[in-house]
Amino acid sequence: MTTQIVILAAGMGSRLGRSLPKSLTVLNDGRTIMQQQVENVHAAFDDARITTVVGYKADHIIDAFPENTYVYNDEYDVTNTSKSLLRALRASKPGGVLWMNGDVVFHPGLLARVAERVAADQSTVAVDTSKVSDEEVKYTLDARGNIAELSKVVKGGLGEAIGINFISSTDKATLIRHLQRCDAQDYFERGIETAIAEAGIRVQPLDISDLFAVEVDFAEDLDRANLYV
Repeated sequence: MTTQIVILAAGMGSRLGRSLPKSLTVLNDGRTIMQQQVENVHAAFDDARITTVVGYKADHIIDAFPENTYVYNDEYDVTNTSKSLLRALRASKPGGVLWMNGDVVFHPGLLARVAERVAADQSTVAVDTSKVSDEEVKYTLDARGNIAELSKVVKGGLGEAIGINFISSTDKATLIRHLQRCDAQDYFERGIETAIAEAGIRVQPLDISDLFAVEVDFAEDLDRANLYV
């Protein structure tokens, strides 16, 4: 079965202050952020089918990656990642979906680790337990070791979600319903959190703290990414 991959790249990325979509930011090794993502995907999954959610200056991304398929979020300027992911999941074929934010720079071995959860059809959030920043999405666990809370306002967070996640084939319809209920400006983590709390889906953390990963929101994040590549 084809592995369904979604890259969320509809936003304007205004915090980084670039004229092009943030995913097209060029790194020190000459690749764009999205190019290293696409290469990492194909290194981990021989059968990957990549769908990119675009919005802001979509034509630039489409021209750079004509081999991908596309979903357009025409409300990219007034919605957040919950609504971009919702569009992608609605457009997906039966089966689970692995998705990532379009601004994550990461070690290629990370997806090989996630692939084990994909093969097991186990809903998963990749996490970094080495740091807990107030500005990032944090998580807590329930008594069974599954994700309990997942948001930027979590108190006593055990680590940070890095923006790479998998929803299983059995949980996807539930997540779609909860993303529908999200407010326009909610992050997709809100949909995951309410699906856990109200529908009882089981989402496991996957610790990737030993592998490099950074979500490029600010100039200092880009500096870290450039030092890595």
